[in-house]
Amino acid sequence: MQDFLEYHDFAVFTASDGLEADQTVNSKSFDLILLDLMLPEISGEELCNRWREKGLQTPIIMLTAKGQENDKINGLNSGADDYITKPFSLEELLARINAVLRRTDPAKTVGHNFKFANWNVDVQNLTISSENENIELSAREAAIIQYFAANPNRIISRKELYGKVWKEEMSQFGTRTVDMHIAKLRGKIEQNASGPDIITTIRGAGYKYSQ
Repeated sequence: MQDFLEYHDFAVFTASDGLEADQTVNSKSFDLILLDLMLPEISGEELCNRWREKGLQTPIIMLTAKGQENDKINGLNSGADDYITKPFSLEELLARINAVLRRTDPAKTVGHNFKFANWNVDVQNLTISSENENIELSAREAAIIQYFAANPNRIISRKELYGKVWKEEMSQFGTRTVDMHIAKLRGKIEQNASGPDIITTIRGAGYKYSQ
């Protein structure tokens, strides 16, 4: 796996057991962690729980030989972003890694300058523009657009959007906060904010940007 990922331009650090993994993660910053569930010294599940309790936001993909449904559920409940069961192909692993990175770090997918429907988005300067308009965005609105652009044609729940843009667990007021920001953003980018075409509401599920 290390050779394969390095071939695809990843910088890879390895750990032989849970203790070494914990020390490595606490001393370095990573874009993503591949975490085996059955590690010596400290299990992958315990490590995942420990890191999430400390506030670590780095995306985690669980790797394990176990295939039982309960093991997958436990892995995801401990804070993993995805779960892959051995044996798996390296190509599948790469696809999972890229999918998780797209969800967790949209800047790596779409960058800071990109097209969003008919708009040209400049995240760093907090503006969107078309042939006839140039509109200022708040930092939160720019982050919302960037996340939707990195996840086109996929339903995004309010909880997911809140976690990725606000970077915290959604409180009891989180749903209202998300809806208010979406409504304000629609007022800027939609021709008809009450009948949106760019960011649509999927009743009972969330929002969707159709590319």
